Amino acid sequence: MKESSVFLTSSPLPFCSGCGHTLVAENTGKALNKSGFSPLDVILVTDIGCHGIIDKSFNTHTVHGLHGRSVALASGISAGLNNPEKKVIVFIGDGGVSIGMQHILDAAHNNYNMTVVVHNNMLYGMTGGQPSELTPMGFKTPTLPQGVDHPNHDICKLAVTAGANYVRRITGIGDYSEFFAEAFMHPGFSLLEVLENCPSYAQKANPGIKIKNIAAESGYEEKLFASGDRKIYKTRINTGTKSLIDESKCIAPAYSSQLEKPVRIMLSGSAGEGVQNAAEFFAKAAIKSGLHATKKGSYPVTVGVGFSSAEIIISPEEIFFSGFPVPDILIITSQDGLDYARGSLSSMKPEGRVFIDNSIIPPALWNSRSANSTGPASSSTITSHDFRGRAGRKNAALYSLAYYLNIAKFFPPEAFLETLTESRLGEKINFKGMFTF
Repeated sequence: MKESSVFLTSSPLPFCSGCGHTLVAENTGKALNKSGFSPLDVILVTDIGCHGIIDKSFNTHTVHGLHGRSVALASGISAGLNNPEKKVIVFIGDGGVSIGMQHILDAAHNNYNMTVVVHNNMLYGMTGGQPSELTPMGFKTPTLPQGVDHPNHDICKLAVTAGANYVRRITGIGDYSEFFAEAFMHPGFSLLEVLENCPSYAQKANPGIKIKNIAAESGYEEKLFASGDRKIYKTRINTGTKSLIDESKCIAPAYSSQLEKPVRIMLSGSAGEGVQNAAEFFAKAAIKSGLHATKKGSYPVTVGVGFSSAEIIISPEEIFFSGFPVPDILIITSQDGLDYARGSLSSMKPEGRVFIDNSIIPPALWNSRSANSTGPASSSTITSHDFRGRAGRKNAALYSLAYYLNIAKFFPPEAFLETLTESRLGEKINFKGMFTF
């Protein structure tokens, strides 16, 4: 469809041959052209599922959501924009509808200014062909070859009951862009359900199926269910609310630094041993010394078990990101930290520095350069130190940063000591001893 080229890239669409998702994408582009939108006025929010791989094919803003959550994300975007000149479109499959049905009902109820396009191929296409809550009775899938034995939900009727301004069901064959354009131009919440065929699963499980026949047999009636004029949602602006940035919590520089370029420090240890707190205190001390600082934390969902790693950037210039692919400095305080940081360790440059607790592997092995040895594989200079023995496992991360700061002197150690002393931990721990090396 040539008219859709403004909104779609020139690359071939990523779907299986014969997949109805291709027509949905092409008709969306054509309808947006008809409606007079520009690509930068359109925000496309996609869900998990085969349809979601379309993101890279649209020349619009795109947001990729979690399974069943694309409508919730789009609701927030619509309410945040508060601008009827922008077009928020949701792509979601029947599987996503099954998981996030309540989000659709709430969006319709609140009449958020958005259009939800339901790609209903009547099964979960990305995960093996399981039936969804929109799969009609009698329809067969690879995981349910005997066919579904209970009626499906009707998302169109549910959306109408919830208060949707515009609802239509169509069969995804040929050029149906006029219906899309109609929905896109309708104010408030609109929903289009497109009945499709999945050539990979539905066609094989139901030989010879025709979408028109399935629609007729299952009661999936093609029609306009609603075209109302309810007042669309408008975000209330409260001008009397205080700023979320509390000026009293801003860190005023009290020290100076001679640092001339950014330094990337990775602190890697065990969960529950204060790695994240240590990194935050270090970043605050850097800011107290007139530097810019960011901190990015990584740890498993178990929180108290396994590794805990923090990536710290300190810089004399403003920082526009957090985290980094390769550290300049790597500090490892435990075996968990070493296991997690091996990839970073092996990718470090020769001018990098590695500091590691000597309880993990005997210090004599730390000069090894072989990946097959018991020591680490790294071209950087490696130094071992008794972090855990000197400060205990709970304070090893703090002590290791203090130890390194004493060597590098990126900013005065007094700034770090003062930051720690002023914290709640300062009431429990005598940090002055930690700065004696």
